[in-house]
Amino acid sequence: MPAITIGAASKASGVSAKMIRHYEAVGLLPGPTRSEAGYRLFTPAEVHVLRFIRQARDLGFSIAQIGELVGLWQDRKRPSRQVKALAQAHIQELEQKVRELLAMKATLEHLAHCCHGDDRPDCPILDQLSGQPPVSGDAPS
Repeated sequence: MPAITIGAASKASGVSAKMIRHYEAVGLLPGPTRSEAGYRLFTPAEVHVLRFIRQARDLGFSIAQIGELVGLWQDRKRPSRQVKALAQAHIQELEQKVRELLAMKATLEHLAHCCHGDDRPDCPILDQLSGQPPVSGDAPS
């Protein structure tokens, strides 16, 4: 397969052209080869790297972690324990995010329960967001 333009690479990899340029800028992809007309050209191997990056992003890995994963993936002599350690650290980060999201959900559920949701202007949700004490501590009946 010959080298392809950024549009074709985007379609083949599922990564937008804007994100491809971003990944180049942050060093996840090498600087592109260019055509005589100045268009970026991508090899099948680079499209494969883009798919790898997309999969890693879909799993929530950070740009820095993806850079490390790409390096490990391309190093055929790397011990798999390095990859596993990176994945396990990411799992711990995800578990922390889940706890934070559940706490946010519980707070919002409580505030929504306390809001009468009627024609009155007082609203414990807005009071909480503004840092004001609630006008009324009454929960809706």
